[in-house]
Amino acid sequence: MTRRSVTEHYPDTQPGLPPRSRGVIGLFEENCTVCMLCARECPDWCIYIDSHKETVPPAAPGGRERSRNVLDRFAIDFALCMYCGICIEVCPFDALFWSPEFEYAETDIRELTHERDTLREWMWTVPEPPPLDEGAEEAKEVAAARKAADKAAQVAEADMLAAHREHPAEETAAPAGQPPTPDPEAGDRAAKDQDRRGGAE
Repeated sequence: MTRRSVTEHYPDTQPGLPPRSRGVIGLFEENCTVCMLCARECPDWCIYIDSHKETVPPAAPGGRERSRNVLDRFAIDFALCMYCGICIEVCPFDALFWSPEFEYAETDIRELTHERDTLREWMWTVPEPPPLDEGAEEAKEVAAARKAADKAAQVAEADMLAAHREHPAEETAAPAGQPPTPDPEAGDRAAKDQDRRGGAE
């Protein structure tokens, strides 16, 4: 109130928006499973999704074939969207994100329905998530992935040790045509054996 208002000369001067302002919705379609939760929960019914089913061959011999949904169309009508963010909150696979991009005005209201190609381009303008608070717990997804990786590493190490105990000579054997690798402990064992013989005499 104590300062004079200044008119920003847009578009020559870009406005200073907050980094996580609600501009448009970006789509990361690799994560989309066509569960339709976003379209069902949208209060404005401005999300249009089309898909078809494809048969996936079994992963192992003798297994059963599976069917999966393949995304054909994902469009958002921003003439109807009220930017509530419900679609982003209910998405269980993190396929929708807020982007601060705001320059998408059109002269025809029918062109405000943006298809998945445009939504995909806006995905690359999504800012990085804010860092966790100091002392905060690790995210459940990261903790589960770390636990699985540690367990896999332990299993691999145990298998390696078991294979070494069963076949110790195979790892130290030299390839054909090359002299065998000298054992650094062989000399120590020979010296100890000689000392024992000398003590016995």
